[in-house]
Amino acid sequence: MSRVFVITGPSGVGKGTLIALLRERVPQLELSVSATTRAPRPGERDGVDYHFLGEEEFDARVAARDFVEHASYAGRRYGTLRSELARRTAAGRPVVLEIEVQGARQVRTSLPDAVQVFIAPPSTGALRERLLGRGTDGEQEVRRRLAVAEQELQAQPEFAHVIVNDRLQDAAEQLVALVRGALANAAGQSAALD
Repeated sequence: MSRVFVITGPSGVGKGTLIALLRERVPQLELSVSATTRAPRPGERDGVDYHFLGEEEFDARVAARDFVEHASYAGRRYGTLRSELARRTAAGRPVVLEIEVQGARQVRTSLPDAVQVFIAPPSTGALRERLLGRGTDGEQEVRRRLAVAEQELQAQPEFAHVIVNDRLQDAAEQLVALVRGALANAAGQSAALD
């Protein structure tokens, strides 16, 4: 029985870093590669970090219902391709999705058994420092991402699991414990059905 884990939260909260640490400790967990209309950042590779799509191709895939979820975030579009998710779950592999809050809501509807985790910053000030510190966005983009983050932070009560990323190692341990527990529970349910 494969499990789907949805990791969401505002931009800059450390979702990607936490997922990397999670995958080191739970190596059978596969990352679904999202599609986006944003330009690649230095070092990012198409098909590895994201599927980089133009606006027209993204629109065509939306029309063809190729996405499990898709959302606009800070002026760009993101989505999870059905083919990405189906390929992994059909093989029985647990999958993690790193997606925006809008997308997490869509996944909640289409995949109600997915384990959804909201990653929160210790404060909006800390989030601002992280966004500035990564050096990938200008001041205007950081302001836009912070405005979106303030709205997203209000969504925390919608999620059964909230992890505050104050100290990275503590947050990673909480996330690992949660995922391992869900995988053990799924294995137990599968064994009970046999």
